[in-house]
Formats: sequence, structure tokens, C-alpha cells
Amino acid sequence: MRRWTALLTTLLTAMALAGAATPASADDGGDPPDLALAKGVTTRGIMTHVRALQRIADHNAGLRASGTAGYDAAADYVERTLRHSGYDVQEQRFTIPYYRELGPAALTEVSPNAVTIKADTFVYSGSADVTGTVVPTTNVVVPPTPQPSSASGCAPGDFPPVPAGAVRIALIQRGGCGFAPKTANAQAAGYKAVMMFNEGQPGRDGPLTGTIGGPTGIPVVGLDYASGLALYQAATSSTGATVHLVTRTEQNPDAPTRNIIAETRGGDPNHVVLVHAELDALPSGPGINENGTGVAAALEIARQLAHLRVPPHYKVRFAFFGAEETRAFRDASGAVGLQGSLHYVDTIGPAGVAKILAAVHLDSIGSPNYTRYVFDGTGPAGSDKITKLFTDAFAARGMATDPHPPTTFDGDADYGPLMNAGVPTSGLFGGAAEVKTADQATKYGGTAGQENDPCFHQACDTIKNVNRTAVGDFGAAAWTVVRELATKGLS
Repeated sequence: MRRWTALLTTLLTAMALAGAATPASADDGGDPPDLALAKGVTTRGIMTHVRALQRIADHNAGLRASGTAGYDAAADYVERTLRHSGYDVQEQRFTIPYYRELGPAALTEVSPNAVTIKADTFVYSGSADVTGTVVPTTNVVVPPTPQPSSASGCAPGDFPPVPAGAVRIALIQRGGCGFAPKTANAQAAGYKAVMMFNEGQPGRDGPLTGTIGGPTGIPVVGLDYASGLALYQAATSSTGATVHLVTRTEQNPDAPTRNIIAETRGGDPNHVVLVHAELDALPSGPGINENGTGVAAALEIARQLAHLRVPPHYKVRFAFFGAEETRAFRDASGAVGLQGSLHYVDTIGPAGVAKILAAVHLDSIGSPNYTRYVFDGTGPAGSDKITKLFTDAFAARGMATDPHPPTTFDGDADYGPLMNAGVPTSGLFGGAAEVKTADQATKYGGTAGQENDPCFHQACDTIKNVNRTAVGDFGAAAWTVVRELATKGLS
């Protein structure tokens, strides 16, 4: 094994001096590879896969979301590329509750006043066209107390009875419990729709967005406090209030999806380096930067490792997770995805998790107004060592980095279940909704005061949104660190 480790180290050093590559078969040994083929991970190589993902989205209505044909095509592409490079590929199949909003909610007060009200459809809301009488729960807190105290809708008894044949729409205040039990209680009481409004304290008075957490049969929308208060006052007046609510959504409670897993044939199977990325995108767009670029970098690392034809000292595994973005929501009140990575962790079990010596996460490495973020090293023991490998890899090229806590989007990333299971984890991130500071603009270029990715979770996240310089810099660092982990582990 020492002879192979020395040979691999020599080959990897030579590869760092070269450029792009074409597919070749992996082997468990034999003659040293043709170094003309093993040129390392480059911008050109990564962008080959980025372009493929864009073509797939173009042929599938701009979608790569789990549960859609676009995701299946993307997963097929990843599998074909891995198999062509000589990997044995495994699929982990499971089902998810698929959700997509087909159009914005429309809410109008019909009486006592004709008023259009801004409303946001909750994730997993039902699709319907409903006109009905507004009925607040019995425990709305108006005016709001200085500290949150409302438990509106958290108990079945909070809802006045619905007369037979009547159409009632529940008005529920935020607070006390999650949106799911509030919705379930309203539906069980016979209400045909739900309007959630913010509680009213500073910071809890703006537009309310969120998720029910799973499919429901009635429409659910969110309102700001002022709109909710106006409806509450009208509904509790002598005239009462009637509204017309329209939501347009698509749901499939058992949509099929899959994880794609492949690993090097050689290397110690009891000490695994895991390179992973979210393969799916939100239904709101093609997700080419977030996270097509991370997928493309991981795929190109796998392809180049296969060119070595020499087993690494430690086994390198590549995981492309589905259903990570399925329930992602930009607002902090939204739910997280994590379904593919949770399924993976549950499938391999504690014994399998214990064999993962390090995990590398690649996310949004082509952000147009990027910041060169490296996870800050917090997490299970050993995470800081992986982070240092990344910062050292950038420093060797004279490149600055910024630390980023690995809790992006309230844990909405596939490293969450791995870290929770005790896996040492670090990763690279180009930024999304984070606003670039003046200091960061000085270090990395770009525009201060603007988001790292203005197209984050939007339809404009196409290949035109990808910064090729960032892709090349992040990809080179990831390649360096994966090679180092494959030969030396966390020593």
C-alpha cells in the first residue's frame, strides 16, 4: 500500500501542472496512467457538466426539481458520466412530497370593502378558488403583546364551528406552534382555506411566508400584520368580511426520486472521503449555479480521479443527493430540504457513517458576485482540519478566503444530516443571499452592497448566471483538498 500511495502522490503532483481531460476507464492497478489524459480539474472540464445541466433544464421546462423529468434526466447524466469513467454506480430510490407553485396567490376582500390584499402561498398549500366568510380564531391577540404570546389556532377549540353548508375561511395569527398544526386544526374544523397573518411585534409584522411541511388539501396563504389586522377588525364588526382567495399549486405526495452514489474501486473501505453535492433544484428555476456548479465540480473530480488507474490510499465516495431543495424556501421561516442526505445517512446506518473520515461539500461555486467562502471549521472533530486544507490551498495561490458558518439557509444543505451524525465536514460556498461587503469587494472584485447571487432560487439562475473565474478557483481548491484527503486523510 505504501508503494501505491507514493505512486499516487507522484501522479497527483504531476496532474496539478496540467489542464483538461477526456473520459477514461478506472482500473485497480496496472501500468501508470497516461498523464496526458490525467490533467486535473479545470474550468473547462467543470463547465462541460454545467452546460449539460443547462441543456437538460432547457429540454424540461426549465426544471431540475426532484420528482420531475428534469431531475431524472440530470441524474441519468451523472450516472452515465460516472459509468463511462469506470465507476460502479448505486442508486438509492425513495419518494418525496413534490410541490410547485404554478402562479401567485390572489386575495381580494369582497365585502365590506373591495380591496386587493398581498398574499403569499405557503409551501404545500392546496390549489383552489374559494369565496367565503372570514372567521378569526377565538384567541387572536390584538393589539400584540410586547413579547410573542399568541397561540392562535394551536388547539382544535380555537375555531368557531362552521354551520352546515357554509364556506368559512380561517384567519389565524402567527405564534405558539407551527403552521402545520394550525392548518390541520382549521381543516378538521371544516374551514375551506386558511390565512395566516404575522403576530405584530417589531420583526414579526412583515409579510408572512412559510411551509406547512407536507401536502394539504386546502389553500394556505400568509399576510403581513397590517393586512391581517384589517381583516380581523372587519370580520369582528357587525358587517363581517368576505374574501375571494385563489391559489394555483401542483402536488404529488409520492413523487419518486433518487440519490446517486459512486466510489473509487481502490482505497481503504473503512476510511472513506465523501464528496457530495445537492443534485436537485427548486421548482422555481434550473438551479445552474445553485447547485449545478457544485454537482459539476464533484463530477469532474470523480472523472479525473478515475484517470489515475491507481487506488487511492483512502476510498473516495461521491454522493449526488436528491430532494435537498424540495422544500427549501428563501425566508428563514421556511422549511428545509435534506431529504436525500437524511435518506443516505439512514440507509448506511451508524456503522457506515463511522467509516466516513471526512466530508467535502460543494455549493454554488459559480456565484456571479461571489465571495470565496470556506466553512469556518466548526462542527464534529476534524472539521477544522479539512477547513485548513482549503484555506491553505487558496493561500498557496495567493487567494484570500472568508469563513462561513456551515448553517447556510438555516441548515438547508446536505451536510446537515452528516454533521449531525458526527462526520467531520467542511466545504466551499460562493454565496447566495449574503450581501457582499466593501471589504469583500476589495478582495474578490464584484459589487459591494449586492447579493452574491441575485438569481438565487429564481428562474434567472441559468448558465448566464455562472462566474467562470469562481468556478475555476473553487474547483482547483476542491481538487487539491480531495487529493490530499485521499492520500493522507486528516493526519
